[in-house]
Amino acid sequence: MSHPIRACAAWALSVTKSWRPQRKSPTTSERGRGKQSCTTAAKVRCLSPFLCDLSFTSVVPCRQPFCCQNRSMSHRFSAFFFSSPGKGGARGQKISDYFEFAGGSGPGTSPARSLPPVVRSSPQHHSLSNPPGTMQQGSPSSMGSANTEHSSCSLKPVSLYMNHKATQSDLTVEKLTAMENNKNSDLEKKEGRIDDLLRANCDLRRQLDEQQRMLERYKERLNKCVTMSKKLLIEKSKQEKMACRDKSMQDRLRLGHFTTVRHGASFTEQWTDGYAFQNLIKQQERINSQREDIERQRKALAKRKPPSMAQTPPLSLEQNKRKSKANGAESEALSQAEYHEQEEIFKLRLGHLKKEEAEIQAELERLERVRNLHIRELKRIHNEDNSTFKDHPTLNDRYLLLYLLGRGGFSEVYKAFDLTEQRYVAVKIHQLNKNWRDEKKENYHKHACREYRIHKELDHPRIVKLYDYFSLDTDSFCTVLEYCEGNDLDFYLKQHKLMSEKEGRSIIMQMVNALKYLNEIRPPIIHYDLKPGNILLVNGTACGEIKITDFGLSKIMDDDSYNSVDGMELTSQGAGTYWYLPPECFVVGKEPPKISNKVDVWSVGVIFYQALYGRKPFGHNQSQQDILQENTILKATEVQFPPKPVVTPEAKAFIRRCLVYRKEDRIDVHQLASDPFLMPHIRKSVATSGASGTAIPSTSSSSNSSASN
Repeated sequence: MSHPIRACAAWALSVTKSWRPQRKSPTTSERGRGKQSCTTAAKVRCLSPFLCDLSFTSVVPCRQPFCCQNRSMSHRFSAFFFSSPGKGGARGQKISDYFEFAGGSGPGTSPARSLPPVVRSSPQHHSLSNPPGTMQQGSPSSMGSANTEHSSCSLKPVSLYMNHKATQSDLTVEKLTAMENNKNSDLEKKEGRIDDLLRANCDLRRQLDEQQRMLERYKERLNKCVTMSKKLLIEKSKQEKMACRDKSMQDRLRLGHFTTVRHGASFTEQWTDGYAFQNLIKQQERINSQREDIERQRKALAKRKPPSMAQTPPLSLEQNKRKSKANGAESEALSQAEYHEQEEIFKLRLGHLKKEEAEIQAELERLERVRNLHIRELKRIHNEDNSTFKDHPTLNDRYLLLYLLGRGGFSEVYKAFDLTEQRYVAVKIHQLNKNWRDEKKENYHKHACREYRIHKELDHPRIVKLYDYFSLDTDSFCTVLEYCEGNDLDFYLKQHKLMSEKEGRSIIMQMVNALKYLNEIRPPIIHYDLKPGNILLVNGTACGEIKITDFGLSKIMDDDSYNSVDGMELTSQGAGTYWYLPPECFVVGKEPPKISNKVDVWSVGVIFYQALYGRKPFGHNQSQQDILQENTILKATEVQFPPKPVVTPEAKAFIRRCLVYRKEDRIDVHQLASDPFLMPHIRKSVATSGASGTAIPSTSSSSNSSASN
């Protein structure tokens, strides 16, 4: 077995030596021989698999770049197997000595087992069948042990092995084919998935385009609906305006109107009553004249009154009649029966006139209430005709103004329609005076922004909601509020003067519920301007829901300015409605007065008193200037109740608890919310105890004192 191997090795060495190039530059013929030598070297390298593995019988053609780039490898190969005996190193050794290695291999062991795996592998089979974890004789570890025993072959085979180490692999052709098939199948799946996603993307884009087109159609349709809604609302508003003006013109003749009267160089408006009032006045004059006539006749009858039967003796038939001259006319003396008969007729006529006069007076009061509405409507129409926003503008591209509700000092309130939320709202337009200084404008705007910030955070069913806030220009801005159909409590009291105790108690319960909410939020809020004008009746009657509005003078009880014992300083002394403010708001001193939520408690008592009795408890017929000059509220140490109308002692006691003069002795909002008068079960027990003759301990002491009033 060793003879063929030695013959092949000797032949390879001879070919290698004959192929070695000269140092001088080659000629053209030599370049051809160089190519031939390269081809010969390629043949030698093609025999290397045969040298490494005797079972390999096929010869693979050599690749030219490999031969040209690795010519030094042939020198190392020949120096490794055949060293000349005349040079240093391992001299005189035979080629069979290089195949004798330790580890149990004898001299006859095949040299292919001791070469590196890369040398043994064929060009067509670059993968090893043995896994890298197994230790075999031809593995790098066995090669290392062979290099330890033979120092002459310890470097060059390792260098050859290291150059080809990166190409080692455990994969076979079947595994590579399987992997390639898997990769191809995965690639096909991915390509199919990509195609599916592309088709889905196209479908989604098509659907998106359809949805966008549909959205555009819906937007166009919505714009048409909004335009039509605006048109219908404006048309309806114009019809209502025309109806109001027609009715106002009719009422001008029936109820009266304003006429301009000149007084010197100035003109003033003077009210002239209509024919309805004139007819009632004529009827009153007729009744008065008839009454005066009846009174004259009664006086004349009294002169003809016969003497009583006990004082006069019986008269004869001739003396039964006597004549007397009075005012140049003769009158007969009446008998007792005739006198009483005539007296009874006069009394009946006077009673009828009195009843007719009462009916005329009731009709006159009704007409006065209607006249108040008529005057209010006349002023509203006049203000609407002079308003800048009378032609139904759309503010902020959202709020369509319909008609004017009212006008204040520097603001106008319009009924409007929210085109976005599809609801009616009240738009309050604040218009600043253009002649004001910039500082005054800034203060007014700052005050309005403060009210907006306070009101925006409130959310309670008994408080009017604030929806929006925006500016129109440098001198005007708007606040959008919840719209209520009815009027305020002040208008109701002017129309009806008073209400029943049950209706008033219902309104007070709702007010106290709202005040309790204002004092439970953080930071708490003092309304400070509670009055009938700021209490809206939702349906216009006293037996429905109410809502509190106008937080322009509200006070925020934050931690910096509020003290739980003394309260907070009143920085806006002089503001507010004086009839409904407590005495501590009028105290003048070196430091501002201290207030708390007890200010609102006092206002609740005043409003309840006015609702029950039809008049204010303090300063009823006084102006705010008179109240301030005469210190009316500072002198209001005790509340007095008129005898009529009749009010229960429990209601009077509740009013007294609200109108305690000293704020230290007055109840606060939380105590007011739990007052027995506002509790339903307490009211029932009051009714039962009143029927049985027993009184509630909380109201027994006050009922005795109220009985005297």
